[in-house]
Amino acid sequence: MIHSTTLIAILLVAATTYLTRILGYLLLKNRNLKPKTKRILEIVPGCVLISVIAPYFVTSNPADFIAIVVTLLAASYLSLLPTVIISMVATGLLRMWMV
Repeated sequence: MIHSTTLIAILLVAATTYLTRILGYLLLKNRNLKPKTKRILEIVPGCVLISVIAPYFVTSNPADFIAIVVTLLAASYLSLLPTVIISMVATGLLRMWMV
């Protein structure tokens, strides 16, 4: 059973993520952006994701390192949702088997 604090945390993280995405579109919807600016805005989510997982590249846990390699391979060929699913399953299974 999920604790109420866990559920609240999940909902707040989801709302924050959604708001940061939608606010950017709302604030910039009537502006003419240069192609270079559009490209930068498109790659920002990937940069944020890399900054979150980058510390795990120096991990001493082999399960986490292998999961990162699997995630990078999946990200090279697949879109975001399948990559996230594959990375979560790979991390869970590798941690279960190797730790």
